[in-house]
Amino acid sequence: MSAVARRTVVAAAGGTGLVAVLAACGGSDTSGKDAAPEGGGTLAKTGDIPVGGGKILADKGLVITQPTAGEFKAFSSKCTHAGCAVSSIKDGVIVCPCHQSHFDVSDGSVKSGPAGSPLPPTPIQVVGDAISLG
Repeated sequence: MSAVARRTVVAAAGGTGLVAVLAACGGSDTSGKDAAPEGGGTLAKTGDIPVGGGKILADKGLVITQPTAGEFKAFSSKCTHAGCAVSSIKDGVIVCPCHQSHFDVSDGSVKSGPAGSPLPPTPIQVVGDAISLG
């Protein structure tokens, strides 16, 4: 009787493992990067982004800026020097608090500090007053 119970447990465990494996396989058909433009929704409203400044979306790893009225840009919020998250935007620059690298809001280029590379751009689209990944 213990042999039957053991087979039942093994079969049940195998079935559970198979479900977990199938679930993992099913979830890998689309990556988050591919799915985000279609299902990502609105990142911000145009009115939330000040002209000459921007907004940091820490949960998305993005900085959205508006260098001039009606022109919107997005960059990674990860500093290219040591990988810290940028923390503020002031006087036309995106500021990293770790080593004081400053990046231009118009193109992500390095204005000052130890960073040697610009913030990588992220494609966005503006439809009406909604900004989304694009």
